[in-house]
Amino acid sequence: MQKRIFHIVLVACAALLQNAVFAQDTVRYTGSTLSNVDYHHGQLNMAIGVHNIQAFRANREYPELAGGHNWTYNHAPMLAYWNKTFYLEFLSNPVGEHIPPGKTLMMTSKDGYHWSAPETIFPEYKVPDGFRKKDYPGVAKDLYAVMHQRIGFYTTKNKRLLALAYYGVALDAKDDPNDGNGIGRVVREVYTNGKYGPIYFIRNNASWDKFKSAFPFYTSSKDKGFVAACNELLGQPLMMQQWVEEADRNDPLIPLKRPIKAFSFYHLTDGRVVGLWKNALTSVSKDNGKTWVFNPLRAPGFVNSNAKIWGQKMPDGRYATVYNPSEFRWPLAVSTSDDGLNFKDLLLVNGEITTMRYGGNFKSYGPQYVRGIQEGDGDPGDGNMWVTYSMNKEDIWLASIPTPVIAEVREPINEVFAEMKAGTELRYWNLFSPLWASAQIENHAGKKALVLRDRDRFDYAKAERVIPAGKHLAVEFTIIPAQSDKGQLHIEFTDAKGQAAVRLVFDADSLLKTKAGYRYSGISKYEKDKQYTIKLELNTASRSYDVTVNGEKKGTKIFFAPVAEIARVTFRTGGVRRFPDADTATDQNFDQKDAGAADPEAVYRIESFKTQSF
Repeated sequence: MQKRIFHIVLVACAALLQNAVFAQDTVRYTGSTLSNVDYHHGQLNMAIGVHNIQAFRANREYPELAGGHNWTYNHAPMLAYWNKTFYLEFLSNPVGEHIPPGKTLMMTSKDGYHWSAPETIFPEYKVPDGFRKKDYPGVAKDLYAVMHQRIGFYTTKNKRLLALAYYGVALDAKDDPNDGNGIGRVVREVYTNGKYGPIYFIRNNASWDKFKSAFPFYTSSKDKGFVAACNELLGQPLMMQQWVEEADRNDPLIPLKRPIKAFSFYHLTDGRVVGLWKNALTSVSKDNGKTWVFNPLRAPGFVNSNAKIWGQKMPDGRYATVYNPSEFRWPLAVSTSDDGLNFKDLLLVNGEITTMRYGGNFKSYGPQYVRGIQEGDGDPGDGNMWVTYSMNKEDIWLASIPTPVIAEVREPINEVFAEMKAGTELRYWNLFSPLWASAQIENHAGKKALVLRDRDRFDYAKAERVIPAGKHLAVEFTIIPAQSDKGQLHIEFTDAKGQAAVRLVFDADSLLKTKAGYRYSGISKYEKDKQYTIKLELNTASRSYDVTVNGEKKGTKIFFAPVAEIARVTFRTGGVRRFPDADTATDQNFDQKDAGAADPEAVYRIESFKTQSF
């Protein structure tokens, strides 16, 4: 009886201790906003000024349009900023996850918007015939390794940049290449001239026969500085913690051997380290990752499944986590904190899901596996938080998130792009800009405009402007369509959650239309290369709006859906997307027809945008 009472007391004390830890020392979400997975955007308010930029677009049929690369499983991007250059690394397989062969690619950019063609930095690796795994059936025959990496870069104290990746072995489609029975981790140096040093192994799995290695071990390098750089990396517990999934299960370099996934970290102002893992697991370290105050547990209030979560200190000194706040891999959102522990809001970073063009093993839908620039791996110095992610495990994207992160504007807007200072025109615009459907400032006949281009039959360009929210307001914009016989431009007036009340369409039949219930109603004909100044006066109380085109009144119309207020305006070169949804099958096993082909390009130039409240 006494033993039982003692056990109960111990359990109660442990629970109290754990609650005390959660009350004081752990990351938690204290806000009330939750995402609605029935919408790709989760019905979240937008983080203002986020630019989503596609860096790589997969193309199997026309590899020349993808930098000569025709593999369509592209995933796990990593980002660094070094030598005034962005470095973006991602892994690639021909069709699906864990289906060999695999390799790792690198792209570079000076501004984060315009990217080089992908270059192979860790090539395909032949697994020796006869290779076996303990306790798993099968034997390697004409087999290649697949790649995996949780850490892509390490910048040394003397500013050398190392690129890293891991070669794992999947004996079949169900085998786990990250079971600690793979080949090992490789490293090479990035040089200031843009070239790369030789490939070495920096850490092999214990089960691997080093005499069969295709690359030498790093200690054989004659470059003493490179060897010292590798040794420095191996001495960093926070770096080693990221290797836990692929490493030997008893590797002495790994501080916390529990194989939880996709570790990221940041330092608090008092020197403690916050650790984050998949499923929003979290803990705190007081000794830079050598030990952890408590066994990682779910961060209270956070909603996150098995996609990565990224945490960092932002350029403005506050903190952010970026992740998919649902059991699915959409939307992509940011939550901010003053102290790095209490996260109080949830704002949209990317609420789009591009059509998956190529099916494949474990190719999840949505913007996922987000990673930013790790502490020590550089700062672009532009005041933005940069993150990278894959879309559908197919295309590689980045997001530039301005800091401080804000969600509302209060002043009336009067933007004439030709009169604005270069580089500031889109500071408060949210962009979704695929490579084949761009949204950017361009010069035409010496005059600047926000230009939406679209030749992508599976995606669209989008530019959104958060406006001073109101019940009775006017919105005016000037636009020039470069054609009237192809393409579409949808212009939507929505509330803060993205619910559209009004939609205008420049359609491919030369008509400017408005959505009227089920149907569309014509407003006027339009011509290519002609300027149109369109003004809408919107009133949420009467659910009505007046339309004027080039000074000519086009009548009063009714909202097709009621909203309490108008809070943003969207320009989009395509219709509403609702696929996939929460009931869509997990894996897509088919390719889209003509998946690599392009459409004739449609172009729309927006010259000005203004608002007025009544």
